[in-house]
Amino acid sequence: MKKVILSVATIATIGWNSIAQTTKWVIDKSHSKVQFDVAHLVISEVTGQFKSFDGSVLSDKPDFSDAKIEVSIDVNSINTDDEKRDGHLKSPDFFDANKYPKITFKSKSLKKVNNNLYKLTGDLTMHGVTKEVVLDVQFNGIKNDPWGNTKAGFKVTGKINRNDFGLKYNAPLEGGGVLIGEEVNITCNVELLKQK
Repeated sequence: MKKVILSVATIATIGWNSIAQTTKWVIDKSHSKVQFDVAHLVISEVTGQFKSFDGSVLSDKPDFSDAKIEVSIDVNSINTDDEKRDGHLKSPDFFDANKYPKITFKSKSLKKVNNNLYKLTGDLTMHGVTKEVVLDVQFNGIKNDPWGNTKAGFKVTGKINRNDFGLKYNAPLEGGGVLIGEEVNITCNVELLKQK
């Protein structure tokens, strides 16, 4: 009993932060991309990306299985190579960027499925709506670059239904179908930089 009391007292004295993850990684934005694609007219797809984003990962394990992940994306940085379409996407018909300028993700767990494949579960907040999502993660390893930096590489993929987040704008097509698909495919190529 005395040992238990001493252990609790020690934790209280040192603080909980000291037993949490101490190794921080940040997204290397010059070597990372946040992309999406969605069906258009049923017969093709439109691809876009967000040009401005930030993210951090706290993890002490070499396989990142203990990772705590937070990401923030600037909605106004959306780019589909068409200014008129980008303006419409920022409008209240879709993201309503003036009211909801950020998309955020906060992880709940990162579980290894097989070898370098994981399932990432977390809360995605977009357009004022928060939903739990599950994404597929491929861990591509850790390397040192020629300048003494330690990098880790990942590919994150998944699908969400935009209607779940209140992005419901659409138009019916003659002969069936709708103008814009409801399912959005997400692809993120992420390079993390270990903080010294």
